[in-house]
Amino acid sequence: MIDQNNPVWRNPRQIIERITIKGDLVLQTAAHFGGGDSPPWSRIDMALLRDPLEGRALLPGASIAGALRNYLRERLGGYDSPVEAEPLTRLLGGSKGDDDGAQSLLLIDDALAEMPQIELRDGVKIEAASRTADKGQLFNMELLPAGTRFELVFELLVPAGQRDELARLLALALQGFEAGPSTHAEITLGARKRRGLGRGLVKKWRVECYKLTEKQGLIGWLDESEPSARSEGPIATALGLAAAPTEDARSFFELKAKFALDSSLLIRSHYDELGLGADFAHLHVTGTDGQLKPIVPGTSWAGVVRHRALRIAKTLRPSEGETLVNRMFGAAEDKPKNQALTASRVVVDDSTIEAARPWVQTRIQIDRFTGGAYPGALFEEAPIFGDKTAYVTLHLTLRNPADHEVGLLLLVLKDLWSGDLPVGGESSVGRGRLAGQEATLTFKGNGAGVVKQTIKLVNDKLVVEKPAALQEYVDKLHTAAWEEINGTQN
Repeated sequence: MIDQNNPVWRNPRQIIERITIKGDLVLQTAAHFGGGDSPPWSRIDMALLRDPLEGRALLPGASIAGALRNYLRERLGGYDSPVEAEPLTRLLGGSKGDDDGAQSLLLIDDALAEMPQIELRDGVKIEAASRTADKGQLFNMELLPAGTRFELVFELLVPAGQRDELARLLALALQGFEAGPSTHAEITLGARKRRGLGRGLVKKWRVECYKLTEKQGLIGWLDESEPSARSEGPIATALGLAAAPTEDARSFFELKAKFALDSSLLIRSHYDELGLGADFAHLHVTGTDGQLKPIVPGTSWAGVVRHRALRIAKTLRPSEGETLVNRMFGAAEDKPKNQALTASRVVVDDSTIEAARPWVQTRIQIDRFTGGAYPGALFEEAPIFGDKTAYVTLHLTLRNPADHEVGLLLLVLKDLWSGDLPVGGESSVGRGRLAGQEATLTFKGNGAGVVKQTIKLVNDKLVVEKPAALQEYVDKLHTAAWEEINGTQN
């Protein structure tokens, strides 16, 4: 029963304005928005969500709301902040289990897109010791290709006296869908967000304001006709803010490294996207321009970097190495019993391989006993080859980095740079070797400015901007205390 003496009921919110915000979210990478289960008759392990009436691709409003809430919490309190700041709950309402929380002032619609040509991608768990596929751990998933377009629709309810603050908070949240300093949006949606999937971009917002205290505004909102005011552009401009909000409490280490292809490269796809007729071809995905392009997926980068990081950590810190890597990349299912499952703090993007093309090769398995061809073992594959202009860029971000963790990633970068760490399959026959060309290292502390350092290959000579500063991170890997590795020290 409603308590009529409760002051909340006697003093309801006075909504004086409604603001609708619309923007076209265009996927920059493939994305998977799924419901967890596939139909019993389906051969797909992870199927996409579809609108049951029209069969269109569905992006639930709840998923958008969760991504916005998480992004705004991180901007206000830092990565993995357990506390939701009061401004966040003012805009998006109380969190689950908060009996005293208010309703959200931001209404978010489901988003639909015309169902494009679906992409299929395989996933597999790699057995760390042998670096081969773990038995029974192969699965496939449906993906929406880059270029898929969703219309995002929001409606902000504005109580009296709160317009400026709510507009600032909403602009801060929706900035995550705009191109940031790294030229791509920071909010990712759907599955495998930290492994290169689900990144979308809104280039321009359309804002309509309805002042409910005025006759024209009230009638305009009721019959969806002429608003009191209309504007468009970047979200801060469209909402009428004098300047874009800049609050950012996040701390991270970002690595962007450009590599030339020093050999052929093969990351297997069983779907022959190019129609080459080979038994195995390199993975190609649709770009935003609608063209098929070869990529190194974020899952492959993450697997390579994690495996080498674990090897280095166990060599330098035999008793703490696995704990160190698990804290960075997330604990696996076969984790030690005293460790909880945690999400990866390492975020890795898909990488397009530029100026490279596939080449079909015929291979045969050799019978080791006779030294001759093994009967029935003839097959074709299409790895990627490139000339001196071909390159691929690794984009990796470590959230809430510790100095010794940065040092570990720098050692992995050294192995990739020198060609000692191959990427993709068939490294035993010389595939997957890279040659470092240039790298940009970005450091940002909580509330601090951004510091950048560069590493370049100039006329076959390695030029490091501040080698002593980078060496300090590596030295810290040798000297870090157990409390620092375990994350129990401030």
